[in-house]
Amino acid sequence: MKQILLKPSHLNDLSITEVGVDEAGRGALAGPVTVAACIMPHGFQHELIKDSKILSEPQRAVARKLVLDNAIAYSVVHIPVEEIESTNILKATLTGMYRALEEVYSKNEFGFILVDGDQFHGFNGVPYGTIVGGDNMYVSIAAASILAKTERDLYMKSLAKDNQAFESYGWGSNKGYGTKQHRDAIQEVGPCEHHRGSFISHMLTKTESLF
Repeated sequence: MKQILLKPSHLNDLSITEVGVDEAGRGALAGPVTVAACIMPHGFQHELIKDSKILSEPQRAVARKLVLDNAIAYSVVHIPVEEIESTNILKATLTGMYRALEEVYSKNEFGFILVDGDQFHGFNGVPYGTIVGGDNMYVSIAAASILAKTERDLYMKSLAKDNQAFESYGWGSNKGYGTKQHRDAIQEVGPCEHHRGSFISHMLTKTESLF
């Protein structure tokens, strides 16, 4: 089967450095929303550099190493539950994008930003494009997707490992997303400080509306 490689860049002008941005955990019931920004070398392509959601966990581990070994500059930012709850998930995600871009820019300036999705408020006047499904179109966004996903997964696994009280939530496997096991555990033992209260309230309201 022929391997499909993503586009190495959005612009035809190779004198302009592009940075890709993506997030992970936006829809989870627990844990941070994690944003990554990444600059990859011009022309870089690899069959495993694509949307992190369609890679298996072992493939993501290999892809993560590829990104870390080849990236010109990158940043990964966790926006904690407290910040999500004090604003909302969209504002928290946009804040994460700005912080990640700010850190990358301090390491290596860029002239164009590629953002997965359709929500972005800009960064210091740098031209940008928002692309729904961009993590399976462009290498830089896919690289950011892989870093955001793997970093957040490691964070959620460490929470589960470091405190037995969180074992029933199953974060080692569900990473804080609303699986049946996770929802049932919340109903049984209640939420903890790492849960997003507004998300849990919405989940419980939906559950009650079924009866």
